[in-house]
Amino acid sequence: MRTTQRKGDIAVAQAIATFTKLGYDVALPLTESAAYDLVVEADKKMQRVQVRYSSEKNVELRRIHSNSQGYVIKKTKKNAYDWLYIFKPEGTEYLIKECLDSRRSVRPKEIHRIVVSKIEDSHMQGMKKDVRSNAPNLALITDESSQN
Repeated sequence: MRTTQRKGDIAVAQAIATFTKLGYDVALPLTESAAYDLVVEADKKMQRVQVRYSSEKNVELRRIHSNSQGYVIKKTKKNAYDWLYIFKPEGTEYLIKECLDSRRSVRPKEIHRIVVSKIEDSHMQGMKKDVRSNAPNLALITDESSQN
């Protein structure tokens, strides 16, 4: 398996874990041909999620693969996905809640960062999801017992 594919697999696995910790249901498309990697049910709506692994400040949004005739570069089509999840090798995660179809790359901002606290209880009892109002793209999960 190529290193690029392995990095993508790591990012998808981390995205599944993070969305699950945040209390969302996660589904995977049955084919590799979809422009998204996951489906997340949030507020009774299905959100198609494109997942990216990037060690660069600017995250490449074009899809590049090779075939028998060489490299193929595909730009993101309009409404190809709903959310963009980005995983950095140091473990930082970002969520941008829009399709960036008109861009070649994006540099995620702090407002897009996802922060998930450690889960002490294996059954997640006492967990509460808190979405900060000043940062709608940032989700934080906290232990209610630490709030007292």
